[in-house]
Amino acid sequence: MKRILIIAIPVFVLGFLAGNAFWYLASPLWIDQVVSEELPAELQLTTLAEGTFEGTDNLHQGSGTVKLLETGAGSRLLRFTDFMVTNGPALKVYLSAHEFPTKASDVLDNDWVSLSQLKGNIGDQTYSIAADIDLGKYKSVVIWCEPFRVVFSRASLNGS
Repeated sequence: MKRILIIAIPVFVLGFLAGNAFWYLASPLWIDQVVSEELPAELQLTTLAEGTFEGTDNLHQGSGTVKLLETGAGSRLLRFTDFMVTNGPALKVYLSAHEFPTKASDVLDNDWVSLSQLKGNIGDQTYSIAADIDLGKYKSVVIWCEPFRVVFSRASLNGS
């Protein structure tokens, strides 16, 4: 009986840890997070820059448009419309100084700033940009997978 417990307990613990790791890493492949945020109609918006999302390889795909907006009150927003990206663990929205990042070094070896956790991999969504961020030095929007340091999708900003 003691021998069975010596074998069973580590096997159970290892299986539990492996199962949780698998769920954390793989479940985004089949579970989509859909977002549908509307902008208030009364906002006076000026488009500062815009771009189109695209994938970085056959596995990491993206589509939709992004606009860098300024409100009449002076706040700045990043707006995704008709957005879709391959889902993954811990996806973030970055602004990058690299104009066309395709790999981790393109992002990490240049100036970048993390705006937020991605709200969902599908749908219209809006992100606030802090007033102290100098938008003049950022040339693209990147959907970044933090655990694996991978660019899932990017959009070069025209007009920034």
